[in-house]
Amino acid sequence: MKKALIVGVVLAGLVVSGTAMAFKGEQFSKEAKVSLEQAKATALKTFPGQIEDVELEKEAGGSGLRYSFDIRNGKVVHEVGVDAITGKLLENSVDDGKD
Repeated sequence: MKKALIVGVVLAGLVVSGTAMAFKGEQFSKEAKVSLEQAKATALKTFPGQIEDVELEKEAGGSGLRYSFDIRNGKVVHEVGVDAITGKLLENSVDDGKD
């Protein structure tokens, strides 16, 4: 039990510090031409705040492969989408939490 708790705390610390970031859709990473770090920089430049969730997903629009970031700034959460092939901004909208 103690060992699991320690491992959990260490992993949480890595994710929070930005040293390591596991994300949904990581299996598509080999198809992406834009790195997670590049897409993250674009997303945060578009809507500065704290990234709460990251997903690499196949979805209509753009090249069909996109990074999707949920970014919180105060009480507002935006979904910011960045094309994983071209690096272009695909979405910047208020996330109402319905998806």
